[in-house]
Amino acid sequence: MKKPYNDLKSHLKSKYGESVYRVPIDAGFTCPNRDGTLSDKGCIYCDQSGSGFSVNSYLSMKDQMNEKIETLKRRNINSYMAYFQANSNTYAPVEKLESLYRKALEVRGVKVLDISTRPDLVSEDVLTLLERLNKEIDVILELGLQTINEETLIKINRKHDFSQFIDAVVRAKKHDLEIVVHMITNLPWDSINDVKRGAKYLSALGIDGVKLHSLYIVDGSPMGEAYKKGNIKICSIEEYIERTITFLEYLSPKIVIHRLVADPPIEGTLFGNWGKRKIELINLIEKKMLEENRFQGSKF
Repeated sequence: MKKPYNDLKSHLKSKYGESVYRVPIDAGFTCPNRDGTLSDKGCIYCDQSGSGFSVNSYLSMKDQMNEKIETLKRRNINSYMAYFQANSNTYAPVEKLESLYRKALEVRGVKVLDISTRPDLVSEDVLTLLERLNKEIDVILELGLQTINEETLIKINRKHDFSQFIDAVVRAKKHDLEIVVHMITNLPWDSINDVKRGAKYLSALGIDGVKLHSLYIVDGSPMGEAYKKGNIKICSIEEYIERTITFLEYLSPKIVIHRLVADPPIEGTLFGNWGKRKIELINLIEKKMLEENRFQGSKF
């Protein structure tokens, strides 16, 4: 049955004729929001792995990939995205970046190079490199934004503003790069209007894909400490679902939903997905959309 949104699996099968799965990589990068350049605290929700908790960082980059690929092969999946996931994956000299990216491309079956980073870390040198690689293999540039609310960006200690994100997207588009943006639909300081405006702005900017998730809270993070003291209030699951559907309604139907719901870390999670598995939340969102005849782009 066709989903009420432009889902990634269908998009990839249409484009490549088969399933293509992300293979996460921790290439040893850090982040200017952690190493003292901008801050030494990081984003207040970020775990110590820099969102690389799904990767065995003790292995070499190729071994990380091959470990995941062996699992995928048992499911007859033979095409992959080399997904540079942990921390800020453009935070190094371009010579080092090219060397690391090309190592990942040496792995058999890789069809896409997928780079996740911050919007303030996409210099012209980085974009030129990615444009050059894009002539050899499909390249995706993932930008963490989370919200368009400037006050919320300050509260979560992102250390960049919305204008820097706009600048990064505009410049990346000049290099013909595919852009995927990360958004959190239930940040405590955002309203449903912020979520709605976020969908409108991303559509106007002509981005290609979105990754959504609910806010999860991990122990040891600044947000985790505030949560334990009762200073962080999470909205109800019903409100989260309504916000997510509203976001999809105001989003261009051309934009691919690379992720509708994320899994929180297995260990150290103080709050994640209201205790539900990812597939349960996806089913609840899709069920409500179908029952109420709501779909991506219906209010675009």
